[in-house]
Amino acid sequence: MARWTVSAIAAVPTVSDGDRDDPAWYPLQHALGIDTFGVNLFVAKRAEQTLVEEHDERGSGQQELYLILQGEAVFELDGERVSVPADRVVAVTDPTVRRSAKALSSGTELLVIGASNAAFASTWHPRHSTEIPRPG
Repeated sequence: MARWTVSAIAAVPTVSDGDRDDPAWYPLQHALGIDTFGVNLFVAKRAEQTLVEEHDERGSGQQELYLILQGEAVFELDGERVSVPADRVVAVTDPTVRRSAKALSSGTELLVIGASNAAFASTWHPRHSTEIPRPG
């Protein structure tokens, strides 16, 4: 098994759940051999395209982070609509939150990262984050 991987996004095969209207879905965790967290890239083929189907993570308990790399998307988070432009991030830390996302423009790129409900143990020195307030 490779100890590290560098890849162009275009070299990662796309997958689909079978719907012809799916966005381009790049399963990065599989293509890059990542086993400890999920990471996918979704690219809208058209405006108003669903990037993330409505769901929650009650079953898995995982938290998810959504980063708009390009374009803009509207998220629905427990019924509240939030417009998110490029270079903004949405963190869903409560697995029970119902969420979905729709591209507002063709070419919108959404990076999704998810991890299980097990606590993350940082290898960084605690002084790196002592001044950073936690939400909530």
